[in-house]
Amino acid sequence: MKLLLKGARVIDPAQKIDSLTDILIQDGRIADLGKDIIKTDKAKSSTDIKLINLTGMIVTPGLIDMHTHLREPGFEYKETIASGCAAAVAGGFTSIACMPNTDPVNDNRSITEFIRRKAAEANMANVYPIGAISIGSKGSQLTEFWDLKDAGIIALSDDGRPVMDAALMRRALEYAHSLGLPVIQHCEDINLSAGGCMNEGYYSTILGLRGIPSIAEEAIIARDILIAEYTHTSVHIAHVSTAGSLRLIREAKKRNLKITAETAPHYFTLTDELLQGYDTNFKVNPPLRNAQDVAAIREGLMDGTIDAIACDHAPHARTDKEVEFEYAQNGISGLDTSLGLSFTLVNEGVLTLEKLVEKMSTNPARILNLPKGTLAPGSDADITVIDPQLKWTVDVKDFQSRGKNSPFNGRQCLGKAVMTIVGGEIKYAGASLKS
Repeated sequence: MKLLLKGARVIDPAQKIDSLTDILIQDGRIADLGKDIIKTDKAKSSTDIKLINLTGMIVTPGLIDMHTHLREPGFEYKETIASGCAAAVAGGFTSIACMPNTDPVNDNRSITEFIRRKAAEANMANVYPIGAISIGSKGSQLTEFWDLKDAGIIALSDDGRPVMDAALMRRALEYAHSLGLPVIQHCEDINLSAGGCMNEGYYSTILGLRGIPSIAEEAIIARDILIAEYTHTSVHIAHVSTAGSLRLIREAKKRNLKITAETAPHYFTLTDELLQGYDTNFKVNPPLRNAQDVAAIREGLMDGTIDAIACDHAPHARTDKEVEFEYAQNGISGLDTSLGLSFTLVNEGVLTLEKLVEKMSTNPARILNLPKGTLAPGSDADITVIDPQLKWTVDVKDFQSRGKNSPFNGRQCLGKAVMTIVGGEIKYAGASLKS
């Protein structure tokens, strides 16, 4: 059965397309793009064409989240690969890259193959495993990069545990570069951040909570930029949260260094002022920063210093969050809300629609070397359909993810994914588009 998507505004930065264009899907791939590929009357009368009228909708290459925690194996009570994939397609994501901090850590072939097998069984979103840089993510001995790549990883990271040993980080960048594997670094000097649970500043003082200074993030970013420059390799900086970090990354890019960066919706949406109620749903790492940092993140998105938006999906059970603030786990369950929150940047004039699609599809595909992020004929038919006028309210009870830990519960949004197509198959359809 062919799919004919008709009447939508198609935005594909990779092809510089922003126009009313029809899309024909056949055998899991984009067969053709253009106006009136098949006349409406002919499509309606055909027995082998499914016509979907998307007038008023926006169609983009399938969204890609390059920083997701799927928890399985080991923490299935928080999330499974199946539930995480369901949350992904409901949020408009056709592809997700999952971090290795499972139990056991994804530091060997068997875990990578397990993740891929479970993703195939779920048969929802494309799942791309990220392998650990070091064995057990303990930062002392490198994993077998080539074997992990052969098993199916697409990048390397010790996410949540920064590589503190500079010599190990140098070797990791050099080895990974020779294999064409991106290295994603969680930038945190654990000696500077030790014991902290929120941003160091005015509110940590009045709340009596130990703070994490901005330099804990910035010190490792500066170090890794220098290592990447010295070794002529590249590094990707995860979840950027401070103005100082943006300054360092911006200067590195001006020197044409191979540095890329991402941020998450909560870092351009929320500030540490909101922690005054000790609500653990606001506890993340890096922590929510101050208003000046939020303004800097928005500026970094606008001027291209930040290449990608990744939600850092970190689902937790109630028992992980409903404890004293200092003992609560870090993280926000983000796949269900990422697009809606990011679309606010368009509604507020921070980003154009084209730039938003770049940061949520085109650029993640480029950074991770994935054959995705475009609607060019012959490419995989991974497609996100967005209703830009759909008003909706975040309700954690509606999350497809097992993790209901979100500080955005009750927040009103404008703009939502209403259909997600993966490999030519409709994996999610909102009520307005269900046949």
